[in-house]
Amino acid sequence: MPSYAEFPFSQVDVFAPGPLPGNPVAVVHGADALTTGQMQRFANWTNLSETTFLLEPNAPEADYRVRIFTPADELPFAGHPTLGTAHAWLTAGGQPRDKGELVQECGAGLVRVRAGGQSGAAEYAFAAPPLRRSGPVEQATLEQAVASLGVDPVRVLGSNWVDNGPGWMGIRLDSAETVLGLRPDFAAMGSLNLGVIGAYGAGGPADYEVRAFVPSLAVPEDPVTGSVNAGLAQWMRWEGNAPENYTVQQGTVLGRGGRISITNEADTTWVGGACRTVVSGQVTI
Repeated sequence: MPSYAEFPFSQVDVFAPGPLPGNPVAVVHGADALTTGQMQRFANWTNLSETTFLLEPNAPEADYRVRIFTPADELPFAGHPTLGTAHAWLTAGGQPRDKGELVQECGAGLVRVRAGGQSGAAEYAFAAPPLRRSGPVEQATLEQAVASLGVDPVRVLGSNWVDNGPGWMGIRLDSAETVLGLRPDFAAMGSLNLGVIGAYGAGGPADYEVRAFVPSLAVPEDPVTGSVNAGLAQWMRWEGNAPENYTVQQGTVLGRGGRISITNEADTTWVGGACRTVVSGQVTI
């Protein structure tokens, strides 16, 4: 007979300016005894875009270690799980070495997180990690991506690899309205993971609208995505196609209203938003 154990559990809404508009992440606390297989099976069961597992750190400078799973695979880094896990760790009584900043250890290395509070809705921001892959997208791959999005190529203003772990390709379109009108063909998209951004005009609900498509990881469209916004922000900053600081709305087509803030300080891009605990208790794994 298989053996089971109980673990403290949190479900946190991330990039959520109000009740329930953001992207939930499931967080299992004190998960050091779980195997990789157990973690993956539980992440598949939650059926959220990501589930995380809090572990004791290996790096002496880290406050905690986290493993991040989609329903189908493990990721070295992801943005909304980073903020949601930081919030869950603090809310459960975690004490950071630095009161103003956490250090998270994950597959991508060490990630700095600014902590905005320990209860209720609090603001957090992570320092965008270096891109693992950047540069121009190969023409055939770009043509596949554009065709899978069902968008007229004349509306594509630019593209670039913006991969900080999940394999992102960034595509910049001519407007937020074009982004909202996309009707992607996930079969045609194949293994591509696409982040698409377009600007709002004056008076819009935010400066940009973003959508993120990850069918290869069993997440056809992610509601609100920190990692892709981090990569898009770094790319657009390098090319001079965005202001230093701006806001993003994401999840509109899915009935969400995620809100992300991008702030550039010196050489660091900070990706921020509000977090709130929605579910807390025990889970049996």
